[in-house]
Amino acid sequence: MKPVIPPPLIGLIAAMFTWAFAIVLPGLTVSFPAQKLIAIIVGGIGLSIDVISVVAFFKAKTTINPLTPNKTQELVVSGLYRFSRNPMYLGMLLMLIGWTIWLGAPLGAIMIFQFVVIITLLQIKPEETALEAKFGAAYLEYKTRVRRWI
Repeated sequence: MKPVIPPPLIGLIAAMFTWAFAIVLPGLTVSFPAQKLIAIIVGGIGLSIDVISVVAFFKAKTTINPLTPNKTQELVVSGLYRFSRNPMYLGMLLMLIGWTIWLGAPLGAIMIFQFVVIITLLQIKPEETALEAKFGAAYLEYKTRVRRWI
């Protein structure tokens, strides 16, 4: 199976559904002290993780195109990649969580869960297959010491 939908598009669709939940079902939204601040912090951490992860790929001179994992030139295992095999997707997830908190939309948890499932099945697993084929034992060893998400 080859990845066909860009992960940022999946994240954007999830964010739009979360927003729609908040608009269509305003009675189900919540608010709490420091809500916006918490949302900004969580979303900002996610954005920072994404930027740092992309920079690591540029430094390694390897593709960041998630639709062509077979074109990867180097296995990046340093920096944030010591803690997560997929920090870019983790960053997107944190931005989606931040957005859900900002909106006060508990039903956004459905989209958060679906984002994780869709990204894992349609993106991460095909990437793992491609990386195993390309890097063999080095990637398999990396998988044993670093978790998929966190």
